[in-house]
Amino acid sequence: MSILKIIKKLRINSYELYGNDKAKIQPLSDEHGKLILITSINPTKYGEGKTTLSIGLADSMSKLGKNVVLALREPSMGPVFGLKGGATGGGQSEIVPSEDINLHFTGDFHAITSANNLLCALIDNHLYNGNELNIDENNILFHRCIDMNDRALREITISQEKLKNNIVRKENFVITAASEIMEILCLATNLKDLKNRIKNILIAFSKTGKPILAGDLKAENSMTILLRDAIKPNLVQTLQHTPAIVHGGPFANIAHGCNSIIATKTALSLGDYVITEAGFGADLGAEKFIDLKCREFKLNPAVVVIVLSVRALKAHDSNDRLIGGLDNLSKHIENFQNIFNKNVIVAINKFEDDSDEDIEEIKNFCAKYKVKAILSSPYIDKFGCIELAKEVILSADKKCSRLRFAYDVNDPLTKKIKSLAKNIYGATGVEFSPLALEKIKLYDSLAKHYPIVVAKTQYSLSDDENLKARPKNFKLHVRDIELKNGARFVVVIAGKIALMPGLSRHPNSELMKIDN
Repeated sequence: MSILKIIKKLRINSYELYGNDKAKIQPLSDEHGKLILITSINPTKYGEGKTTLSIGLADSMSKLGKNVVLALREPSMGPVFGLKGGATGGGQSEIVPSEDINLHFTGDFHAITSANNLLCALIDNHLYNGNELNIDENNILFHRCIDMNDRALREITISQEKLKNNIVRKENFVITAASEIMEILCLATNLKDLKNRIKNILIAFSKTGKPILAGDLKAENSMTILLRDAIKPNLVQTLQHTPAIVHGGPFANIAHGCNSIIATKTALSLGDYVITEAGFGADLGAEKFIDLKCREFKLNPAVVVIVLSVRALKAHDSNDRLIGGLDNLSKHIENFQNIFNKNVIVAINKFEDDSDEDIEEIKNFCAKYKVKAILSSPYIDKFGCIELAKEVILSADKKCSRLRFAYDVNDPLTKKIKSLAKNIYGATGVEFSPLALEKIKLYDSLAKHYPIVVAKTQYSLSDDENLKARPKNFKLHVRDIELKNGARFVVVIAGKIALMPGLSRHPNSELMKIDN
């Protein structure tokens, strides 16, 4: 089906075509739809099919006659060529054109990368031309980015050309999906807000300790010009012709893990039901979705779906049983029920070798929490989520419960971090490195009312990926703090997580082929 037919179906008046299968559409904000959040337990390295299930659920709800719109993140080329692969679903539940979406799509990631690196170029140019702002070259906080897994760029030295006034300094790259420009694009409500957030990016401190912002370099207009098209949401469709708005792509383990607020609000304006997903485990993407995105933009999910697979549950158990994974699941369910005050449905993503006994054990376990566990097969069946769709519609149509949060956003930084670690991860306490304590002291007054975004492994409730199931008697280890003044949140870096991922020994790129 041509994308024009989807545009006509949604009664969209303002759009720009990118060929016959993609379009940029004008943002909308007259939202009325019900929001359905898809998340998961702590996953395996291959993921548990949140996107595939989101697509399959949307198609099944559409089959039942509901006006449904998907709101998803754009894939990063890092995972596409790395271990995890693309992020357009799979099998019978896929958004198309999948190759375009997984690679260059409409150029949003390139625009974000270019805007980010323009600011970096302006910083080094300012240093070269006399450093009027007295920037401390050893205290520059804004770094270059690239949309690729490249561990060689984690620590580099730049400006080594032998020129007068050249300042040789250490630098590092982050992946584009973890850059502040990505975060800003996904949290900006319009072009004016985008420009204002860019203006307030904290890029460095002066040698006397004064904060230096991107606005001090007069960077905000040129950077916004590069992002003028990227801020518009992208419209595509599923294989079954359900509309899908795909926009923005921050990672959930090192950024806030949600598609853009513009995409979400536009989808809520166009659909009676909107299905969105928040990356990796519920302790990361879903927590940030609620504590950051829902808090700031007054959103309230009608229902939450936790995706799991038998494979993922058994990965949490050293004896290849379900018990470790069910223990992990229990914490996620309790978080939604007791902390966030949300209704939960569990979706069992069916694989061929799953046994009936394992499925029954999962259902019985969930029943103890008064949660329904529903078998779904979106990969092999284009309407493989019909039973899940019926339960989601039933739950979403009930009165929406009042949303609660994991911490008080007005608390000091240290207290916010401790509350989140205790309430969501189940940690007994938090250990701060001397560097983290120094940064907290520096940022506490600058970021008084900002929410926090924890960067940690997605494979465990703790910051140690080897601690599976539901870890007990552990502490969260905070090694560094970063202030994202433009995005308006604080990043808490825990454990060994890297903001620039590396490729695996045998990445997906080795398996790819192209013909005529």
